[in-house]
Amino acid sequence: MYATISNADGYFVLSNVPVGRHTLKVSFVGYRPEILQGLLLQSAKELFVEVALMEQIVTLNEISVIAQTHKDKSTESIATVSARSFNVEQTERYAGSLGDVARMVGNHAGVVMQNDSRNDIIIRGNSPIGVIWRLDDVEISNPNHFAALGTTGGPVCMLNNNLLSNSDFYTGAFPAKFGNGISGVFDLKMRKGNNQKTEFTGQVGFNGFELGIEGPFSKHSYSSYLVNARYSTLAVMHKLGFGTGTGTAVPYYNDLSYKVHVPTKDNASFSLLGLYGSSHIDMGTDLIDTSTTGFRLVDMHTAFASSLYVTALSYQFLAGNNTHIKTIVSHQLTTDRTIVDNIDTVLLSFDPYYRSKNTTTTYALAMHMKTKLNTRNHLILGFTIKKHRTELCDSALIDNWNKFIVLHQIGADFFTVQVYEQIQHYVTDYLRFYAGLHSQMNFINNEITAEPRLGIEWSIDNSQTFALGYGLHSQMQPYAVYYLLDYDSLSNTYQYTNKHLKNTRSHHCVLSYTYRLNKNLYFKIEPYYQWLFKVPVSPIIPEYSIVNAGEFFSIPAVDSLINKGVGKNVGIEFTLERTIHKGFYWLFTTSLFDSKYRGYDGKWRNTAFNSQYVANLLAGYEWKLKERNFLTLDVKTIYAGGKRYIPIDLNESINHSSIRYDVSKAYEKKFPDYFRMDVRIGYKRNGKLTTQEWAIDLQNLTQNKSPIMQSYNMRKKAIETVYQSAFYPMFLYRILF
Repeated sequence: MYATISNADGYFVLSNVPVGRHTLKVSFVGYRPEILQGLLLQSAKELFVEVALMEQIVTLNEISVIAQTHKDKSTESIATVSARSFNVEQTERYAGSLGDVARMVGNHAGVVMQNDSRNDIIIRGNSPIGVIWRLDDVEISNPNHFAALGTTGGPVCMLNNNLLSNSDFYTGAFPAKFGNGISGVFDLKMRKGNNQKTEFTGQVGFNGFELGIEGPFSKHSYSSYLVNARYSTLAVMHKLGFGTGTGTAVPYYNDLSYKVHVPTKDNASFSLLGLYGSSHIDMGTDLIDTSTTGFRLVDMHTAFASSLYVTALSYQFLAGNNTHIKTIVSHQLTTDRTIVDNIDTVLLSFDPYYRSKNTTTTYALAMHMKTKLNTRNHLILGFTIKKHRTELCDSALIDNWNKFIVLHQIGADFFTVQVYEQIQHYVTDYLRFYAGLHSQMNFINNEITAEPRLGIEWSIDNSQTFALGYGLHSQMQPYAVYYLLDYDSLSNTYQYTNKHLKNTRSHHCVLSYTYRLNKNLYFKIEPYYQWLFKVPVSPIIPEYSIVNAGEFFSIPAVDSLINKGVGKNVGIEFTLERTIHKGFYWLFTTSLFDSKYRGYDGKWRNTAFNSQYVANLLAGYEWKLKERNFLTLDVKTIYAGGKRYIPIDLNESINHSSIRYDVSKAYEKKFPDYFRMDVRIGYKRNGKLTTQEWAIDLQNLTQNKSPIMQSYNMRKKAIETVYQSAFYPMFLYRILF
């Protein structure tokens, strides 16, 4: 056993602890002890841990408390249902995660990932565009490379998992702190750099060639910095002359992340955070290539580029003994450019089909305040004011008129405001409830919403907990939807027909029961019901609903929408998890759900995301070799319902020499069920001055061919099936020194 005490500022150091997994217990008089299990200490890198303690409601003269880590709850304990915490190691340890937080949470109950080549998150049948991304309390539109306007996913995540601290993931009925989303929330935290000594990281893997440095500014303060840069692995291999397996379609991307933390007197601190990333890919440049490669369909050429730049400065301090205030100013710039051409198979030339260039700039001021009114009541308040500048410009070839028409051409400025309050009341240490209100103001159409959030949690004893949560949520439409131009061919004029659209809204109710069999094993069941209303639908295309947006890589351009659609998601989720103990862990989750929507014609249909069931099983074991070295084996299997689709109308496609769909049968059928197995084998060597790790991820080990979509081959005049990725090994090497 190793023990120490913290200084007056809460900093502590445990020295001479051997490498390996350890359990850390932190306690303070008047607060509940916190126990962190399975912490991995490596030889060349100090383990930096931040721990928040919860105050006890009742203080007795003598009391015995048994505490344990609850991964099925958020780190901030502001939610009663559908919340889970996770750490950075899980993004590496779970097979198939590839260091990506989005792919990692795809193993949890209620979550489905339908496309192996992207990390779009489908939660309880909702569109992935309903997911909120936040990093250190800064909302980020889409922190992924190759990110299209309005989407929330991509092939590679910009958020470097080596830099993340303990974070939270919410799958519904989330608290009042979060708004402008109806699906789920990633509430991520970037860790501080080591404030004791300088450390370096080098890594080669799926996410790129990577270099990082962190350390203190001075030995006489707790100030620190953290910087990490990455560059596309496949791009490096291509430049060196090695085959990449993607033909001429090489994905180029790079990103830079940093954080500077400067504590000041009186328990205050400044933090400067930055996230920068850019990416581009050119698919279909080989005119004689008749195959389908990556995202490219036969006879199509696509060039796509995107970028994201985020900078945030925050200041947090204690106002008195009971109030914590954090103020953040941030700047965010997103861009994307797209070129799509039809390939003339006779003349072997490119015929322009689509062009776009989009830019959005956002300046934000946010304030979050937590105050303890008394031992039983805690109040949380906050607001965010954003000024947006969006510049959208694109045009497309319309077959019916054989001419290009403008879809967007605007530079618009507007504000959005979010305000929230939430109070938590602790009746006892075993019974608590919260009530909150989130309000959102959208100055594109001057809409104001009021969204109540409620929750209650009752711990019957140390092993059983019941909880109930409710939330009314709303989400603005993607900017490209508001500013879409409708072309009138008779008068040859354009007009905006979507600017009047109101927010999509949702009632979400969740019941939860958790039973802890022991300190390392728990079972959880969560039935839920979600009702969506004021959903944009189309009188012109009766089967269309924006609940299906995000099915592929961009948001459909549909004009003249009205808020008269509805939808419903109902289901039940099961989780059985053994947290890592004595080197062994496993996680089993099952979700059964039904996701339906009603378009303008009043007919109930399956949503694009109604795969109806999914089951995940993860397991892993860690062997300790020669005191300092570790061998790991991790396995993941997933079985899910097939992806729904709109069938191609072959006769119409042949007649028009372009793809046409039979929309009357929208989402009636599914592709065959999806199955996949991933295996990860790793070896970690802890030397005196360095820690080295080698790993191989065997993706889709059983080589199952799961379909993802249909395409139309104009050369063959036939429908073809596009399949998910085949077996592919991914290697990783990491060195810490």
